[in-house]
This record gives sequence, structure tokens and C-alpha cells, in this order.
Amino acid sequence: MASGQAGEPLRFQAADGMMLGGHLWPARQPVPGRSVVVVSPATSVRSRYYGRFAAHLAGAGFDVVTFDYRGIGESRPARLRGFRADWRDWGELDLEAALRLAMARFPGRPVDVVAHSIGGFAVGLAPSARQVRRIVTVGAQYAHWRDYAPAARLPMLLRWHVAMPALAELFGYLPARRLGWMEDTPAGVARDWSRMAARFECTLRDGAALPARFAAIGAPILAIGLEDDPFGTIPAIERLLAYYRGSARTHLRLAPEEAGVAAIGHFAFFHERFRETLWPLACHWLETGALPPGAPGRIVPGGAARPG
Repeated sequence: MASGQAGEPLRFQAADGMMLGGHLWPARQPVPGRSVVVVSPATSVRSRYYGRFAAHLAGAGFDVVTFDYRGIGESRPARLRGFRADWRDWGELDLEAALRLAMARFPGRPVDVVAHSIGGFAVGLAPSARQVRRIVTVGAQYAHWRDYAPAARLPMLLRWHVAMPALAELFGYLPARRLGWMEDTPAGVARDWSRMAARFECTLRDGAALPARFAAIGAPILAIGLEDDPFGTIPAIERLLAYYRGSARTHLRLAPEEAGVAAIGHFAFFHERFRETLWPLACHWLETGALPPGAPGRIVPGGAARPG
């Protein structure tokens, strides 16, 4: 890492006994009142992708936990073919385990979440998220195909909703690395992605209603959307935000030129070149629950209509 810091390896257990892997990034100079930040990853993105961002937060006085969902990276089993995991597992079990780890390792400290893409949906599935203090999401949505950017909708529909489930069925998992798409992915996750409807429906393990689980979260949310992100369009982000009825929600739209670049897209927010331009938005929200004075971008007015 550019900061000279490396994360400390973590092994911890989800409620169903699944062993998960990740890293702890200790604050280099602890600051009173600073939280423990849990980074909730995008679908099939290894947690090491967020390492430079985590090191930056650690340099600002936060302790940070990064982790891999089951089936990915440090949490990948010896054999992925036939391995059972889906988006519900990633939120209800894996992110939940990471939140509990943060609370146990740092008792009495506030816990915040930074969530990327489907990571913002996973937050709503985790029972302990109701104890989270503040949330920052980046491109967070749950891949309903009608929300994709119109210019990219057809190729994205063919890749993620036709080819992906077919390949997962054929191989027993999605061999995405061979295709240069992302990390190899459990078949159940591929199926969830391909079948996402306008309104997400599932049965939660403890019998709770999904809308009630999301609504129980009261942490204020900064939802960052990039104007050139074909996944994180305004309708996509608003569709997810609508579930978080108990939270004050701020939807900030950023254009690449406001960060001095030609493109950012769905992934590049976490690249180190945005240390001085974009990362301060997340840091300031985690520190104060507000955007910094003079923050770039525009706030989506109204916001967060009912899901569906």
C-alpha cells in the first residue's frame, strides 16, 4: 500500500459455522470518537481491492475491517463447484459476522459501514446493521435490469441475465476469472443476480419481513452515485434507498469531470488516484454525518420512493 501499511489477516466464523477471511487495518494514530469501519464489498470483488482505501481510513484514525464473502478470495473453499451460497448468505451471515467481529474487537466503539454495489443491499440483510452509526454507499443497488443505463442495457442484460446463469448452471459455479469479468462466483449468487425483480423478495432466516429488517436501520446514509456508472443509475440507487425507510438518505451524484478525470464508472472510486478528490467525501461523512463544505456533485431531490 502507498501508505506503507498492510492489513493484519483475520479468520472468523459466521453463525452457520462457515469460516471467513479478511483483514484488520488498525488506526495508526487512534482519534477519540472515531469509529470502526466495516467495508461491505461488491459482488465477487475481493476485499484486497479495498486495501488502499482501508489503509487511508486507518491513517485518518479509523480501525477498519475488510472481508470476503463466502466463495470469494480469502473465504473461498477448496472446491467452488456445487458450493452453496447466495446473496442472502452474504448479508445475513457474512456481513453480519464481520459486524459482530468489529463490535467484539472494539467494544463500546461506534461501527460504520462503507458499502460498494451489492454491499449496500447486504447491509439491509444483516441483523446487527441496526446498531451501525453511519453508512456510505458507492454505486449501491441490486441489479434489476431495467435500472441499467439505457445505452448499456442490452449487452448487460445478455451478459448478466442470460450468459451468467447459463454458465453457472453448466459449470456448477460461474468461472468469471477465465472470462475477465470478476472473481469466480458461487452459482447461487449468479442465479440471484440474474433473477432480480423490481422488488426483492426473500424469506429471512429468523422469520423477519425483509422490509422491516431494512427499515430497522436508522443510520444516516450517504449514497454516492457516479454519472458514468451503468449499474448505479439514479433509478437503481433510488430503488435500493427506498428500502431504508428509517434512515436519512442523501443521494449525491458525481460526474467524472468533477474529479478531474474522464471516467470513473462502477469501480474506480476506490482507486488511490481519488485519495484527494473523492475519498474525503466518505471520510467526512464517517467523521461527522455530513458532506464537507463545498463538496462537488449534486443532491438528487426528493429521493427514495417506495420500492417496486
